[in-house]
Amino acid sequence: MSAPILTKPVDRRTMLRRGGTFVGALGTLAMLDQLAWVPERVAWAEDITALPDVQFNLDPFMPPAQTIDGIPVAMPPVFTVFLTARLSFRPSKIDQIRMENALRTIESAYPYSPSGVFTHVAFSDNYFNRIPGAIVAAAMPRTLSGNQPVLKRAVAGPTDVAQGNRAMELRRPEFTVPVRIESNDVVFTIRSDSAANVNDVAGWLSGSNRLRGAAVASPRYDANMTITSARTMFVQRGLPRSVANQNRLPFNTFINPNSPMWMGFADQQVDASAPAQNVTFVGGAGIKLTNSQPGNYFDNGAIQHLSHVLLDLQQFYVDGREPEEPVDHRENFDERLQYMFESPSQVQEDPNDPFTDGGGPRNLGTRGAFLRNTFRGAGYARQSAQQFGRMGHLSQLHRTGRAPDGRPIHLRIDGPGFDTMDTTTGRNTAKLQFSGFFPSADFFAALRRSQASVDLLEEFDLEEEDHGIERFITATRRQNYLIPPRRHRAFPLIEFI
Repeated sequence: MSAPILTKPVDRRTMLRRGGTFVGALGTLAMLDQLAWVPERVAWAEDITALPDVQFNLDPFMPPAQTIDGIPVAMPPVFTVFLTARLSFRPSKIDQIRMENALRTIESAYPYSPSGVFTHVAFSDNYFNRIPGAIVAAAMPRTLSGNQPVLKRAVAGPTDVAQGNRAMELRRPEFTVPVRIESNDVVFTIRSDSAANVNDVAGWLSGSNRLRGAAVASPRYDANMTITSARTMFVQRGLPRSVANQNRLPFNTFINPNSPMWMGFADQQVDASAPAQNVTFVGGAGIKLTNSQPGNYFDNGAIQHLSHVLLDLQQFYVDGREPEEPVDHRENFDERLQYMFESPSQVQEDPNDPFTDGGGPRNLGTRGAFLRNTFRGAGYARQSAQQFGRMGHLSQLHRTGRAPDGRPIHLRIDGPGFDTMDTTTGRNTAKLQFSGFFPSADFFAALRRSQASVDLLEEFDLEEEDHGIERFITATRRQNYLIPPRRHRAFPLIEFI
């Protein structure tokens, strides 16, 4: 952290001249850079000199939550790029030093803050398969339930397009894209309120040899690291609506102009995610799901899941309505609220116009974009299916995603995307760039099964249109990674070879 901080910013046109993998990500960020605004963040944690051992714990460096419509909300950095990479060989011990130096170089060039850059790195089963099994087994935590390794290869979700899965009859053909279980070795997560900063760091890690306007050699590894994708995510109130307006998307006027998410309902409620420490292998605040102990190699690590999800917003908002069809074929606020949260609805729609600007109640400042994520018990999805003949997305997640006292056991960092990756049309399409941190791969797989709740769908013979949001989402890529503690973030375990 002792290198001088350079001050010359990166010119956007310079960034856009980089080709290859970054074309889509840079194009998206260039558009967003014109539509987003830089938040005025309250100065925070200026006296902290040591960065947290939990890599993904950004709380000490973010401003306090704000209260919106009576609900505490913590808005993350506006821009995130997930940069995936593959290795050709097992890293060397010199590579381990090079990676640590590279991460420290970024932290020297930019403040560790939303106005600067947050960067963390995680490693997949592909990476750990390059290391002798005995070394990995000795360090890898195991679950208390089932005695399973915390890191496993990702599996298809129950409603993903995959052989043997239930086919969603209402999923439209252009969104019927098979899921790919990826085989990357590494993922870098790069976050900032500045699109230029995110682009600059992603480009430097990929070989630009320039960082914050200066000539700085990009890291090179004996393991031969190749960047495989750069996925852009953006989270800011009103930004999805602005993107929809600029691109003249047919459902643009239906998107709530206050929401940071494509589907019109915010996902940043403080009580909907766990504190970072609680989802680590060693756990915290009485939540502990693995055998890891303080001082173990991966104690403050966690599983990071990364998936890429297409969103069928035309069906979510308009349900395939043609212009000549009657207006009531559109999906009103009440229906969309039940798809996303639970049944019956917790708030009432605008009786005069339940469509425009989301159609939420006018007595709420955000027209229903920010609503409480209420835990009604792990059995509420079953009760809802039996009593009301439908289930909501959140009540399905609550089947396994929370402790008995209602506390979440996961930390999500998902948000909107808008690009052409994995589309059948080749056009920019609304996405959910999903990522989150979990105590084990098995925990996430169980959470995804709960979200699908195919067992309840079949047991109570429900219609797919009464089945949460499953028909509107298509995961096209999935992969699990282990995010180590900061002290072992650079090519973990290589020092034992």
